[in-house]
Amino acid sequence: MATTQHRFHSSAHGAFAGLELLSSAVVLVDERLVIRYLNPGAENLFAVSHRKMVGLPLANLLGEPTGLGAALERALRTNWSYTSQDLKILRNDAEAIHLDCTVSPVEADGVRLLLEFRPIDAQLRVAREEQLLQQQQANRELIRNLAHEIKNPLGGIRGSAQLLERELDDPQLREYTEVIIAEADRLQDLMNRLLSSHSTMRPAPLNIHDVLERVRRLILAEFPNVDVRRDYDTSLPEITADREQLIQAILNIVRNAAQALTGRGEILLRTRIARQVTLAKRRYKLALELQVIDNGPGIPEEIRDTIFYPLVSGRDGGSGLGLSLAQSFIEQHQGMIEVDSRPGRTCFTILLPISDRA
Repeated sequence: MATTQHRFHSSAHGAFAGLELLSSAVVLVDERLVIRYLNPGAENLFAVSHRKMVGLPLANLLGEPTGLGAALERALRTNWSYTSQDLKILRNDAEAIHLDCTVSPVEADGVRLLLEFRPIDAQLRVAREEQLLQQQQANRELIRNLAHEIKNPLGGIRGSAQLLERELDDPQLREYTEVIIAEADRLQDLMNRLLSSHSTMRPAPLNIHDVLERVRRLILAEFPNVDVRRDYDTSLPEITADREQLIQAILNIVRNAAQALTGRGEILLRTRIARQVTLAKRRYKLALELQVIDNGPGIPEEIRDTIFYPLVSGRDGGSGLGLSLAQSFIEQHQGMIEVDSRPGRTCFTILLPISDRA
């Protein structure tokens, strides 16, 4: 291995300005392994803030993962770069992440080592998301075409039932035509909902918390025994979005959570800023992170991988359209939805771009 020497200017601003622009996570420590700097990529990866971590031992951020201590000690002793692979780190939110870490000696005032972290599943995740998007697009086109084909004869069925109803004098027989008309109307509404995901957007600046408060009022009116709590970052800037589509998307997700709670339980609406986020193959400096967290039974394991597919539902009597439409609306905003579920905690995470592309 060749010796790596990274030279920085003495000025903190000059030394670290370039690191601010990196998408990878970078942490700088001194010879006592005390944190001197974290770039935005590290703040986002570890879910911490630069202000709170600077001056604390590196172990406060990473713990003591196997193999990293030896790499740090060798880098200090030999002035060579080392790489530790598959480190398991617990973030502040208790989520475990697996990382590769390259440790490099540096020369700067108060800084001795540069640690660069790379999630080892990042490429797999990007490939999985791309495959999922392609599959969902194919599913939506299939459903859209199917909805058009079903819609056309429905009008004829309903009209024929109405004509037949006028010719029948027996009230019992007319009940059958009423059933045909009611079911035709129900199917017509279902087809309209399937096709509504392709409606034209009307984007405008809006405050995400105004949208969430509207959703919260609707849910509390429908599910009065559900506790809908808030954890808002009120410093978030406005985003550009279609207000009605966004309300419908979030409402579908929150209503899905309330239904999973069978009318009793707790839902948390949480907003935060996310940095250096890739959405729809584009990298953004800033993004809105909205989480809908419930303490219900969780998503059945057999449908977790297909929960966003049309007509897939984990609830008896569910249409299986709510989450599919929510995802379609969010994707039209260049965003994405992720879900993590286990018994007692289900978290839907919506990411929407805020700033221009990085």
